[in-house]
Amino acid sequence: MSNQDVAHAANQHVADPRWDANMERPESPSGFSISNCKTMKDVREAEHQIATAGEAKYKRLGWKQLTLMLIVEAVALGALSIPQAFATLGMVTGVICCVGIGLIAIYTSMIIGQVKLAYPSVQHYGDVGTLLMGRFGYELFSSIFVIQLLCVIGSHCLTGTIALADITQSSVCSLVFGIVTAVILFLLALPSSFADITILGYIDFASIIIAIGITIIATGIQGTNSPGGLSSVPWTALPKENVTFSEAYVAIGDIVFAYSFATCQFSFMEEMHTPKDFTKSIWALGLLEITIYTITGATIYAFVGPGVQSPALLSAGDTVSRIAFGVALPVIFISGSINSIVTGRLLHSRVYKDSVLRYVNTPKGWMTWVAFIAVITILAWVIAEAIPFFSDLLSIVASLFTSGFSFYLPPIMWLVLLRKGKLTSGKNLILAIVNSLVFLFGLAVLVCGLYSSIDDIRKQYRTGNIGRPFSCAQT
Repeated sequence: MSNQDVAHAANQHVADPRWDANMERPESPSGFSISNCKTMKDVREAEHQIATAGEAKYKRLGWKQLTLMLIVEAVALGALSIPQAFATLGMVTGVICCVGIGLIAIYTSMIIGQVKLAYPSVQHYGDVGTLLMGRFGYELFSSIFVIQLLCVIGSHCLTGTIALADITQSSVCSLVFGIVTAVILFLLALPSSFADITILGYIDFASIIIAIGITIIATGIQGTNSPGGLSSVPWTALPKENVTFSEAYVAIGDIVFAYSFATCQFSFMEEMHTPKDFTKSIWALGLLEITIYTITGATIYAFVGPGVQSPALLSAGDTVSRIAFGVALPVIFISGSINSIVTGRLLHSRVYKDSVLRYVNTPKGWMTWVAFIAVITILAWVIAEAIPFFSDLLSIVASLFTSGFSFYLPPIMWLVLLRKGKLTSGKNLILAIVNSLVFLFGLAVLVCGLYSSIDDIRKQYRTGNIGRPFSCAQT
């Protein structure tokens, strides 16, 4: 099958405005089996049918489904770490950070979407590396992208382990819960198309909203029943006294990384049947996140005060926290599996870029896909369990890579890939100033995050709080 045939098949489905995510699509063309073909013409025809079905399979997301995918990637248990950030920063500073950083995230995601429209061949951040730095950029960005996603999947393995242990209050070795979590993540990542798992997006969103709601109500009742009622809760408008640099950054970093939903945006937009609708998704998600994070941080901090824990559901009491953790389990598993699919799509498409196996709509295609997802899940689980300071490693990875994907790389993309005309022209000059400020913000996240994470690792070693690889202790 020629490249022109594949491109023509793809363009047919992209251009057809009647194509809808709810429409039935051919999983694999009936009546065609390459192994049963007798002539080269039969082989080409079978491959053409498989490619046509495959292109249709991966062009079914609308803007609402894209919003769900971004929600699944972005809104997770990290939302319940924001009340503790408010406890460090104070009520006023916390609200300003939640709203301000949220608007920055919306702006950088708009740039990413515009790059995708201007360069339709971009399927993930590795392709952006090609546009910016050639082949070396592709390899560099793709490697960083995969490393980050593996660490994120590993963090979901670890979070699932802790959640299951907390819910069951069992004496079973945590490695058992880790294996259970990895198996669930593997099973949920088996669908290769994001459109096939949009239903899980609704479950994911409902799960985190209910968990947050339970935590807010429980802490509100506790605050009301405490001596002196809610008026006696000692929350402050400004940052707490004697706050250190590391404490302040960790608080701001919790908010920053809660908004880091741009990393997989290229991958999600690649499946849209009408990519130009992405702006609706970004504004819907951005405003939703700003609302959820601000309300969650402000209300729980006001109910609990400076002693609020992270995640905040731990401040709701033992029984309620176990209930909230149980309700939040879908978030842990579904969000983690989305990252597995993104990683699998990148690697699988690269290995089989010249084969119809990349469409994952033939028996052999499915076998290779399952093998890729299994390897990805095992690697993520091993990384999480083998590194005794994994939480700090995750912070380092987030500081190094997420700060770039979400904040300081988009301004560079605007300058190199989107800017038209002279930099000193009226409109470009204003955008240059805005992008320069965003770029500096991203660099600040990078530098401060690295400093704080490395400093925390040193403290952990000095105090002897570093655990052992593959131990039964919770980390």
